[in-house]
Amino acid sequence: MSATSKPLTVQCPTCKAQVAWLPEQLFRPFCSERCKLIDLGEWAMEEKRIPGEPLITDEEDSGDPTLWHS
Repeated sequence: MSATSKPLTVQCPTCKAQVAWLPEQLFRPFCSERCKLIDLGEWAMEEKRIPGEPLITDEEDSGDPTLWHS
């Protein structure tokens, strides 16, 4: 990257702040550790999901490890 070119910037997925895509930016694509942890919490609480069919339905999930799929 030349001295006159600007680094690539992306939007923080959580707060939408502009984030420079640089090695020094430890939490990229997030602007901070706080935004990264907020996003992780949303995934853990199943507020965010990847579309598709579930691998195990609630009826199949009896807690029996012998029924777990690998």
